[in-house]
Amino acid sequence: MPESRFSRRFPLAHLGALALALVLSSHATDAHAQSRRDREAAEALNQRMLDAEGRYREALVRIANDDPAGVEASNAALEDMEDVMVACEKQRGCSVPQLLTSYKRLLKADADAQAGQGEDDAPVDAPDGSLPTADVPATASASALLSEDERFKRMVELNPAVQAGIRRWLTDMRVSLITSHENYQYMRHLMSPAFKRSGLPEALLFGIMAKESNGRVHARSRAGAAGPLQFMPATGRRFGLGPDGSGFDTRYDPRQAADAAAVYLNERFAQHGDEIEYWLAAYNGGEGRALRVYREAAGRRFWDPDVYNQFPPETRDYVPMVIAAAWLYLHPQEYGLTFPKVDARPATFRLERPASIYELTICLGNGNTRDGYMRALRNLNPSYEAESLLPVGTVLNGTVRMAGLYRQWCVRGARADLAAELVNSDPRAAIVRTGAIEVLPDANVEAPAALPAAPAAPRPPQATPAPARSHRVARGDTLGKIAQRYGCNISTLARANGLRAPAYALKPGQTLTLQGCAR
Repeated sequence: MPESRFSRRFPLAHLGALALALVLSSHATDAHAQSRRDREAAEALNQRMLDAEGRYREALVRIANDDPAGVEASNAALEDMEDVMVACEKQRGCSVPQLLTSYKRLLKADADAQAGQGEDDAPVDAPDGSLPTADVPATASASALLSEDERFKRMVELNPAVQAGIRRWLTDMRVSLITSHENYQYMRHLMSPAFKRSGLPEALLFGIMAKESNGRVHARSRAGAAGPLQFMPATGRRFGLGPDGSGFDTRYDPRQAADAAAVYLNERFAQHGDEIEYWLAAYNGGEGRALRVYREAAGRRFWDPDVYNQFPPETRDYVPMVIAAAWLYLHPQEYGLTFPKVDARPATFRLERPASIYELTICLGNGNTRDGYMRALRNLNPSYEAESLLPVGTVLNGTVRMAGLYRQWCVRGARADLAAELVNSDPRAAIVRTGAIEVLPDANVEAPAALPAAPAAPRPPQATPAPARSHRVARGDTLGKIAQRYGCNISTLARANGLRAPAYALKPGQTLTLQGCAR
């Protein structure tokens, strides 16, 4: 196998020798309870290790781009890691095995480079569906970098285009921005970990989601993009998203979509460095075009006129709008923007009676929210259709507040029965057939001369079918389905057959009297 640029400039033996030394010293961890000062000192060492790891990964990218300073930076980062390990051995409460995990990740990154998996080994659009730059080092852990606010300021330019985007979000798109924020709060525990693990700004995740879908996981574009982050089918397949065999498309799953987006953006980091504008241009308009423009730009920023004008109008609008939404996520108070507080503490609850998300939306009520819980329930349970009747025992994702409201209002009682009745009502049952309508002449208006009546064609006698009086329960039948089929009032039907809420238990072969039914 030909020697890679990594092996020419930084020998793997250096990494391996240090790793062996770290393994031999891994038993130095003090297992006893430590003082507060010891814990703070150990945490400071962990922070130094993460920072050194981030600098080393960035150095590898510089080496891959033929930057001579990359080797020097990587050596400096490794020397700092060695110093941290020596200090960790002497510091009570510092876990050498924990720090060794960071070093193993670096060993793997260098080993992958030795194996020829660098950026020159696969085209941007790899034909076999593999990740073109899957093993190019990602950005450093967020905990080892500056605060997200400061880092984001350094990575983007708050120019007139972004300011215009801020103006749009704060005026005619303010409702969309606030709705996006509310939706994101419910899904944050599912989506943000992927970005934090990769050292990507969480504000960037919010900005993409706000622009792509307003935080609606079932959003779908006319072009076929789907989910909260709007992956196209082919791109989704590259990152493991798509039909899962059960009829569900995992592009709609917020956790999996965020995981895929983090990997995608780390690929863009490997190609474009910290140039977030190029990342977003690739996300919107395709990585092939963005990479070509970037290489031809020879170091010029996205906002350079010769660079900017090579992208289509949609991308030129998309990039500043995402950055503007991310900026407002970080700085709402500067603009007099108040995002509603959402009690999004995650919890699950188990259905004690059959119900749909529509039915739950009604019986849960508003619960001190502006819009109730339908969107949150749909976003947190993307594999269920809103109108599908879910059986007893189904476990739904929600919040602590939703779980409490469910037990209070949706298990039994008047509101639970009313919600079921409303959801199972059939508009067709409102249509009532009547006899022929006789039109009486106006006494003040002279009737026109009658024309001779044409002989009426004889009509064949038609038997009017009598409404069904009973129904034999088949396997899979529920009272809600039967009520919908025959246009029944579900409460009347249940009383007529001695069925009790909330289960309305039926047995196959059981005969129901169809009382309170229109047909």
